[in-house]
Amino acid sequence: MFIACIIIGLIVLGCIYLDVSRKIDLIHKSIMSLFLIIAPHIFMLIYIFNQYASNKNISKTWQGIIIFECIIFITYMWGKVNLFPHSKKQIVKYRLRILLGGRRLVFYGLYAVVIQSVICSYVYINIIQSFEISNKILITDIIITVLFTLTLIVNGMLCILCTSRRLNIIKRIIVVWTMFIPIVNVFVMIYACNLARDEYEHECYKVDIEKTRVDSAICKTKYPFVLIHGVGFRDFKYINYWGRIPKELIRQGATVYYGNQEAFGTVEYNAQDIKEKILDIVKETGCEKVNIIAHSKGGLDARYMVSKLDMGEYVASITMMSSPHNGVKFVDIACHIPDVIYKGIAKAFNKYFVMIGDKNPDFYTATRQFSTKHSKKFNEEVKDVEEIYYQSYATVMKNLFSDYILTIPYVIVKLTEGDNDGLVSVSSAKWGEFRGIIENEHYRGISHGDIIDLRRDDYKAFDVIEKYVEIVSELKDKGY
Repeated sequence: MFIACIIIGLIVLGCIYLDVSRKIDLIHKSIMSLFLIIAPHIFMLIYIFNQYASNKNISKTWQGIIIFECIIFITYMWGKVNLFPHSKKQIVKYRLRILLGGRRLVFYGLYAVVIQSVICSYVYINIIQSFEISNKILITDIIITVLFTLTLIVNGMLCILCTSRRLNIIKRIIVVWTMFIPIVNVFVMIYACNLARDEYEHECYKVDIEKTRVDSAICKTKYPFVLIHGVGFRDFKYINYWGRIPKELIRQGATVYYGNQEAFGTVEYNAQDIKEKILDIVKETGCEKVNIIAHSKGGLDARYMVSKLDMGEYVASITMMSSPHNGVKFVDIACHIPDVIYKGIAKAFNKYFVMIGDKNPDFYTATRQFSTKHSKKFNEEVKDVEEIYYQSYATVMKNLFSDYILTIPYVIVKLTEGDNDGLVSVSSAKWGEFRGIIENEHYRGISHGDIIDLRRDDYKAFDVIEKYVEIVSELKDKGY
């Protein structure tokens, strides 16, 4: 009787714990809880049933029928759990079916670990005493139980690791290695499951948004867009500097081109490249002007081009994301490096960027143009063109662990200038109409690379792709 009460209690616990989907009904959760309790012990239960049947003189035929039906049920449920662990939620993509199914398997496995621990610690003792079960059968049952539980967890984690887009390579490696550390692996699995849930909910959110935008062309502006990258990158065909952003803008009606300027060209040199590109676009499409969205140094290149190269009549607006208009004090510190060493580093960088496509890289001059001294002079000489609409945005990292690549510059800029995105401070990013600081409500914040979708990640309470759709749709409403 006491054992029966324990099993009922475990089923109730399962109904609460296995609520990974609110749409799963109570009967389904009860059956699943019972399955996870009984299925690993099918071998022992058959042995106990044979003993019981022999004592009660139940015929061999009926014994075989009952055992056969039990095996069929367990096999069916096993296949259903492991091969089709999908919820009744709205599934927007097949990848998410696998991802959500993996999450469910991990929860099944963790629940099985808990209930089997209870069974092994108490129920085994009573069963052994009641039915005189040999050690051989007991050990076999334990091995089957361990393999049963491991199969659920490993299967679930493989589904998550192979389909989740929020687990980058480094996170995947960490998850795999920590899976072998007791207790720690439980928290790692829960973390991976939470990522899977957030990813699913984010995808559903995007689907809901798309339903409201059917044929709306909210990004179909009067003028096409030219995206201008920052320092140290180029516009490659298959590795897009702007991540998933251009594809979404185009899907929502925008016409997108790229600046194609050099990675380490000076502001003056790159401005000339961008000028030629814009003139080609105007000639090719017949548009009167273009809109510019520029990131980091690209904002300086764009400002110089329209002001110093007489391109004001061809540009309607310039949107600048984290551009260092007032310089970067981090660069001021770097400028104190002995000139011989600085030029040696510059020479190595120049050789590399020639190899990837730069015609005239000038690392030494281009990087020093970020200094506060040079920026002050730049702002005095490069005046805004009245006909052009200038707007700017800043981003902020919440702490030095927000973006491990930018940890050191973040700390330096934080100590010298205050809030920053790992490279550019908020005060330096302000130009024209300052549209505010882009950040999320969670511990990470938004770094200098996050704002261009560098990692192709989705962050809590912030969707970088939707932010650009919002910016472009506002420009459309303004008549640009």
